[in-house]
Amino acid sequence: MEQEKNDGINKDTVLPLPIQQNRPALSCGLKIRKMMKTVPPCLGKFRPVVGQCCHQCTPDSLSKKLGQNYSLGFHNLLSVNETQTRYRGWLVRRVCCALFVSGCKVYGSPVSGRLERVCQSHRVKKALTAEHKAPEGADGHGQLDCLSPFLPLINTCISSGVLRFVCWAMLKMFASVFGSIQVNLNHLSALHRASQEGSLLVYVYVRQSAVDCALIPLVLFYHSLRVPYTVCPLQIKNASLRSILQKVGVVLLPPSAPTEEDAEMDTLYQSVMTALVRELLHEGQAISIGVSERSGLGGQWLARIRQLIKEGSVPDVSLVPVGISYDCVPKTYIQVDVGLRSIFQWLWCLFCWRPEGSVRIHLAQPFSVKEMCESGRCRVDEWLPLQDLLLPVILNNRAGSAFGQRRVSWLLPSSYYASELQEPSRSERNLSIAIILHLIFSATSCMAVMPTSLMSSLLLYKHRKGVSTSVLCRDVAWLTEELLFRNKDVGFGGSLTEVVHYSLSLLAPHLIIAAAPSKKDPLIVPCPSLAATLHLSYMAKTVTHAFISEAVGACAVSAMLCEVAHSGVSSSVRSDVEGVEVKGDTEFDVVLCQSELTARALQLCHLLPPGFMPPCQSSQSFALDAIDSLVRCGILIQEEVPRDVPICDFWKKQEGPLTWTTSDDPYHSDSDCEEPDLCSYKIRQPSHCPEMLFFLCRMLAGHLRALCWTTMGLDLFEMPLAEAEFVAQIHSHLCDTANKKKQHYESCSEEAAHTAVRTLIDLGVLLEEWQKGGVFLAVSPLFQLSENRQKLHRFISQYLYN
Repeated sequence: MEQEKNDGINKDTVLPLPIQQNRPALSCGLKIRKMMKTVPPCLGKFRPVVGQCCHQCTPDSLSKKLGQNYSLGFHNLLSVNETQTRYRGWLVRRVCCALFVSGCKVYGSPVSGRLERVCQSHRVKKALTAEHKAPEGADGHGQLDCLSPFLPLINTCISSGVLRFVCWAMLKMFASVFGSIQVNLNHLSALHRASQEGSLLVYVYVRQSAVDCALIPLVLFYHSLRVPYTVCPLQIKNASLRSILQKVGVVLLPPSAPTEEDAEMDTLYQSVMTALVRELLHEGQAISIGVSERSGLGGQWLARIRQLIKEGSVPDVSLVPVGISYDCVPKTYIQVDVGLRSIFQWLWCLFCWRPEGSVRIHLAQPFSVKEMCESGRCRVDEWLPLQDLLLPVILNNRAGSAFGQRRVSWLLPSSYYASELQEPSRSERNLSIAIILHLIFSATSCMAVMPTSLMSSLLLYKHRKGVSTSVLCRDVAWLTEELLFRNKDVGFGGSLTEVVHYSLSLLAPHLIIAAAPSKKDPLIVPCPSLAATLHLSYMAKTVTHAFISEAVGACAVSAMLCEVAHSGVSSSVRSDVEGVEVKGDTEFDVVLCQSELTARALQLCHLLPPGFMPPCQSSQSFALDAIDSLVRCGILIQEEVPRDVPICDFWKKQEGPLTWTTSDDPYHSDSDCEEPDLCSYKIRQPSHCPEMLFFLCRMLAGHLRALCWTTMGLDLFEMPLAEAEFVAQIHSHLCDTANKKKQHYESCSEEAAHTAVRTLIDLGVLLEEWQKGGVFLAVSPLFQLSENRQKLHRFISQYLYN
């Protein structure tokens, strides 16, 4: 935790007043009672410290403070005034933005000789020879002819004048889109010190919108840090627009490749990009990379950096996770094809749209890639296929689970190493995947919980059937405190009335607000539509990430209660407990065994999508933390077991033969001779939130239900099918199933369909067949039997709260 200082920097952290818009649901004003209570952005005088390095993987980087200032001030990029310039006066106040941009420091970007050095790279020569585009003895002109599609990418530079103009234009444009762009100043001093020491910085963020790759260079330019070369996954067709972007350091896709996946299939492109990254790092340039949380696209750039460090071409690189949070994500999701006409249409919509919502950006503490890889602290030798971890439990009803981590090799396909002289070993490849997973987890953990995310989580997971504003205000205050206790930053502050009104103003198109004249509080209900539910589910993801341990533990409790309800007697119920009885849907008094609870939580951990768990933490440790978190929440209480001999009576416990252990065991403890005490828990409803168990269970229901529906719908498709076509058909099947049930629309997103298909592939339910047209999927012979599909469905559905 860190102390909040009243130094004037935090003046922009107060939530802006709600944007008045022509929305009939809120134009008449909500009948929210005026309350004096405020929603604090911190606990007392302290705020959470976010963005610190992993204490397990990179303790040396964590110990390097590098002049960090833990005041945790925030600054609004859009509030440029005359005090930030060297001039004063009424005229300066009107052109202060242009004066400020002209005074920002811009670092040089030399490109002289870069093309020649890229052409002389052994990777590029090997790729040209392998594809017979240039014979081994070809001269430089022959190589240039073969590399002509990639010459503009290699010659990407940062022009001082163009960069200042583009940044000025972005400040003006974002002022019409967002109410504010708050930047955490916590680790900026560390970045300044690292830049002065010559450290090579690579900024990594999780892709959410096309605006992401523009915000990071703008933030760094604003604070006179080196503007990075930005890897952009968009395909820009217009030649003029490509030329402008390439002069501000944007590395675009080649014109011949429609998508990022298609570009990475070209061995020559891979070789050129690896050589380009090597030259940029040799020049001392910074790089900005976006990674897709769903597919892992963008991670290949991190693998290239890791390979260069291993070869010794680059001494070391410092990775900087960046968390970007939106009140309302701009409607500019990653598109494949961007032309000049679409750009003008988007700009016209922006200027016609009134500014709404805020953005909060957290730049985390940089950490060393070399330290993470060579220290051996990030273990990847326990990674196992998902089918080895879960199939014995699913098909054979084994009580225990295989210990290990789930292997997610699809995040970094072997085709990305086609340009290498020698394909790396499985452990080296898993280490690169671990870096990708760690950065996804770190960047997601840095994200602040915005008021719309908090409100979406409450409406979707706690008050699905509607809630009054007075109850909603109470729950907002409760959930804010819970988030702050979990070391999560919140992107708002101010009076409770303003926070609720502001959030409802932004979410109004997805809500039904009914105000009866006889009642003081209006009723707020989420719209029962596909678009509204998907939007609320997407906004609530940051809250789910914050409560992931509690959600896993709650689903494990739900699975054991489901077993009790179906069988009447379970192995988890102690035989010496009297009065254990199941009475329909009412509450029942059961005692849950810690070992079985942990086993259920461990099995569920293997089904989580990538990014929810840090790869350096074992699944067993995460499962134990999940059960402990429910004890801290007050959902589980440890049962006191009566004993014949007091636990403190050591002499009576030692009666009988003595047991000995080896003294050279590094993990030896005096308590090893004792039998471990099996702990058991009872369920209770916390007074501060009686329905907290069900609130936590619903957080993972969308993902689990999509898995169930996909499993039961496998017999509806004619196999084999191309992977992209199969994912599209599964997405259509999920939407049709939800429309028939007229509920559970959160399970119908494209991300849910993609994650469900990928999980079934890892489980061995679907087999990948490589053909000329690409990857085709077919149901494995083991799961062509309906009995096995039913077993899989029962295993997944036990975690669903009904």
